[in-house]
Amino acid sequence: MLMQTHEARLKALREELKRRGLDGLVIPISDEHMSEYVGEYAQRLHWLTGFGGSAGFAAVTLDHAAIFVDGRYTVQVRDQVDEKLFEYRSIPADDLGAWLVEKAEVGAKVAYDPWLHTWNWVAALENVVEPKGITMVPADSNPIDAVWSDQPSSSDAEAIVHDDSLAGQSSAEKRAAIADWLGENDLDAVVIPALDSIAWLLNIRGSDVSHTPVALSYVIAKKDGSADLFIAPEKVTPELTRHLGNAVTVRARDEFTGALSEYRGQSVSVDPEFGVVGIAQALRDGGASFVFKQDPTILAKAIKNETEQQGHRDAQARDGAAVSRFLRWLEITAPSGEVDELTAAAKLEDFRLAHGDLRDTSFDTISAASGHAALPHYKVDEDTNIPIPPGSIYLVDSGGQYPAGTTDITRTVWVNSQDGAAEPTAEMKDRFTRVLKGHIQIDSLTFPQGTNGGQIDAMARQYLWEAGVDYAHGTGHGVGSFLGVHEGPQRIAKPSGGQPGTAQELFAGMILSNEPGYYKAGEYGIRIENLVLTVERHPKSAEGRFLGFETLTFVPLDRTLIEKSLLTSDEITWVDDYHKRVREIVAPQLEGDDLVWLERETQPL
Repeated sequence: MLMQTHEARLKALREELKRRGLDGLVIPISDEHMSEYVGEYAQRLHWLTGFGGSAGFAAVTLDHAAIFVDGRYTVQVRDQVDEKLFEYRSIPADDLGAWLVEKAEVGAKVAYDPWLHTWNWVAALENVVEPKGITMVPADSNPIDAVWSDQPSSSDAEAIVHDDSLAGQSSAEKRAAIADWLGENDLDAVVIPALDSIAWLLNIRGSDVSHTPVALSYVIAKKDGSADLFIAPEKVTPELTRHLGNAVTVRARDEFTGALSEYRGQSVSVDPEFGVVGIAQALRDGGASFVFKQDPTILAKAIKNETEQQGHRDAQARDGAAVSRFLRWLEITAPSGEVDELTAAAKLEDFRLAHGDLRDTSFDTISAASGHAALPHYKVDEDTNIPIPPGSIYLVDSGGQYPAGTTDITRTVWVNSQDGAAEPTAEMKDRFTRVLKGHIQIDSLTFPQGTNGGQIDAMARQYLWEAGVDYAHGTGHGVGSFLGVHEGPQRIAKPSGGQPGTAQELFAGMILSNEPGYYKAGEYGIRIENLVLTVERHPKSAEGRFLGFETLTFVPLDRTLIEKSLLTSDEITWVDDYHKRVREIVAPQLEGDDLVWLERETQPL
């Protein structure tokens, strides 16, 4: 029945394309702000195809259709999308432009929504298809919206104030820094469409997007330090108006496009990663000159001030207690074989809620048993949910949104049998320990100022490489302060992958994840993830400025999976010192059997 529904939707879309004189359409997972997570109203790819992943796109012509996903979703896309309707294509191996050249006729007009794609994306695609006689056409309105009869409305939740005591800096100070940047670059204004950038700049938050506390809006910041905020009127409260003050003009969100014509003859900056084609077109049509420059809030937002750093420590401590209580519960209940992945994820959220101040999870919890743990971005649902088998590895990657900070932690644990006799295999212990050794290398690293994430990624992989194995994801991503759990521009990843951020210099104040892993397809997966804060280091006789990492996440590691003989004496000391810190930070928040469990799990190796 589900696939018939998607067949009917695909047929309706093709009829709409014919009505408009179009021959195809590209459908991304995106919104007008190029957000990682999007509201229900923007889940067009899911509506059309059934695919529930967080990255990918589809292309539809009048006779052909394909869905493009990367290696993280190879299994998921086959479970959720009917191959009779959409052929499966893998990126980056398969190219959209090449597919359109193969499937579309010469003279075809293929549409795209100019509010869901960047200028550079369109230009790159046009370079491939236009020489073959295919024209990319910006749609006046999204064709899917025309046939999605029960499309949800965008959220009307009120925006809220993020107090300066949590932000550590006032919006006026941040806007003054933007004004200075505009002056230095001889610009009159900057358009800021990225929702987390807006939230950071104005010290506001919202609940319009799952997992990310942002409010749907746009900002145009000006060289005099003032700004226009474009936001739906129902989101604006008297408290928000007082907080924003006279220097921020609140305007209706639907005035945004027209407001771009107010900059005739002026120079306006747009971020190439977040500024969609619709913004650039409106500026050009209105007579403004525009340049593509990185949003000036992005680097400033990534470098956390002292208040934000302490907020993260506080949030991580609270989160660590909740996760520790969950792991004890799991140890007791999972050997029965009656705990499934969804139940475990729900229980973990309950523990976080019990510790107070949780506003949301920071992403969909990856609660992965057995072979599901070998899928780095597995998402459990009613269709995929399985019991956690006794005598197996269980991986849980989760996080919380707290007003003081955003958390993200992965723990991999051994689930024993009910008689307590099950043992992990030698291979499992070997792989877990090699992942741990790489994690310790990153955590312990001292490096010179000027180093980027691409230069240190291999240090997390070296012990896996020694065994002839690797992992296919990055080692670390940036994390926001009560904002996006995946925040740029910094990341730790292989530079050859073309991932944005690997060339970004690391600065003191940046927060990153440290999460090497190993995945054996169909059998088990391992990942150890803590968050770390980039801090200054002062090696003896240092020549120049050096940096390192301060650990922020404190939850016990599963000693059952550690092969002690593979660790050096320094690595054993690291584990023991880490567990000592876990006791110092988490133990005061626990009592009774939870405290006894923590003390047992953090004994020296």
